[in-house]
Amino acid sequence: MSDSDSFDYRSLDDVIHSRIRLAVMAILASVDDAEFTYLRDRVGATDGNLSTHISKLADAGYVEATKELTNGRAASRYRLTTEGRSAFRTYLGRMERLLGGIGDE
Repeated sequence: MSDSDSFDYRSLDDVIHSRIRLAVMAILASVDDAEFTYLRDRVGATDGNLSTHISKLADAGYVEATKELTNGRAASRYRLTTEGRSAFRTYLGRMERLLGGIGDE
């Protein structure tokens, strides 16, 4: 039995393993921080849907928010926490292990 045969898919982080949350984590992993509207537009989610997913990431301690006033308007900015970066790296490692050498042929 190879390593990939013994992989337990249940070890994937359920908080990250959602299309929208995974996309948010991937975007935030590549930038210092991002405004809500930037995330919304990149992910293609509605305000309410994105807000729900960001709240779940924040509740897990993976994302933190700051508010800033720009042109008299409040804007929320988000960034990965240290815990969030670590969880994302772990998630990616487990996905690589699960997928193994798929596509290497």
